[in-house]
Amino acid sequence: MASSERPPTIAPAAAERWARAAPPLSPWLHEEVGRRMEERLQWIKRVPGTWADWEPVRGGLEAHALVSARYPQSRAWIVEPQPARAEAARSRLAKPWWRRIGGAPPVEIGAVPAGGAQLLWANMQLHMAADPQALLRRWHEALAVDGFLMFSCLGPDTLGELRAAYSSAGWPPPAHEFTDMHDWGDMLVQVGFTEPVMDMERITLEFATPERLLQELHELGANLHPQRFPALRGRGWKKALLRLLDERLRGADGKLALTFEIVYGHAFKPLPRPRVGEQSAVPLADMRAMLQADRRGRE
Repeated sequence: MASSERPPTIAPAAAERWARAAPPLSPWLHEEVGRRMEERLQWIKRVPGTWADWEPVRGGLEAHALVSARYPQSRAWIVEPQPARAEAARSRLAKPWWRRIGGAPPVEIGAVPAGGAQLLWANMQLHMAADPQALLRRWHEALAVDGFLMFSCLGPDTLGELRAAYSSAGWPPPAHEFTDMHDWGDMLVQVGFTEPVMDMERITLEFATPERLLQELHELGANLHPQRFPALRGRGWKKALLRLLDERLRGADGKLALTFEIVYGHAFKPLPRPRVGEQSAVPLADMRAMLQADRRGRE
């Protein structure tokens, strides 16, 4: 069971800065993970009438297109809290009126109404959240009853080679710690999801030079660890870093390798079960869902 609602190695202020400063682009790894996660949709027979993509500019615009192609008649919501990425999503994903002729539903950009999505798609977002349970609760609220969540994130074996290299040099950690998939499963249940299914795989990326490796890492994210180096680094340290990467990460084939553990999660939003006492308060939306489910069961 997760010991805390907040991962102990994420500094909230650093996470907030990254949320504002993350570049409006889809890293290659995010797109590849999104492609693999989209393939998992073939095992889910239900077709959502509406679905929401949570921050697709960072999560993967190509992956968004794959999900849209799988559900061409489904209405899509785009959730992008940061203005710059919302504008990027609008320019890349919102279809002009002449392309909607023929029945294709429009793309909505903004907050998803409570219970408004039958699928919530969140690719490579959760590991950067300072308060992941709060984010899971937002996803739960956005889903309709019987709706399902599909998400991916980085797991704890990510960047093992880089962590070992930093440790050998006596430097602070190069990245915050990532949550284990079993803890994600526990948190899903704690916020109200049911039937969580978790699995993982490892992807190894190879780079020709240390400079190219660092470029990829800068696009993927930022070090949110509270014990990260608190000041600016100098040119001497940059040279030492490049030399360290070249010495510690280069394999027999001449390439520098980094391992990423990818966690995939899938869960449903169940019919609400209110506590019964002498006096019980049930939200109107939950009561409506329970009455509709009871009506379907009698038909």
